[in-house]
Amino acid sequence: MDQLFFIEIGMGTDLHGQDVTKASVRAVQNAIRHNSMPGLRLLLPDGDLNKMKVNVKLALPCDRELLDVEQVKNVLPYGEVTVELLEGGMLTTSGIVLPDKADKNDLIYVVVASVEVGC
Repeated sequence: MDQLFFIEIGMGTDLHGQDVTKASVRAVQNAIRHNSMPGLRLLLPDGDLNKMKVNVKLALPCDRELLDVEQVKNVLPYGEVTVELLEGGMLTTSGIVLPDKADKNDLIYVVVASVEVGC
């Protein structure tokens, strides 16, 4: 990315089910949900939103092998998307195991996302 235009930060959780992909998708959605970039086309080659570069950094509290990166990429409607995985996030207790919610244990998965946009 030659020019960085903005960075948005988000957090996502999976309260039951211990699904790091679900928590990651929610973190990215949280990061991008409250913004609009109407002037971005003026800065992109040919005004093409698909030429925008989007780098997603995810701080995960668990094994990276459990993440479906393609589901995370699909949250972003435009651009060339890359995903960088970092150690971090949080595991904390929900205080209860709910088998009907696919709980394997009582852990809440918390993922932190940074979404960088530029060209």
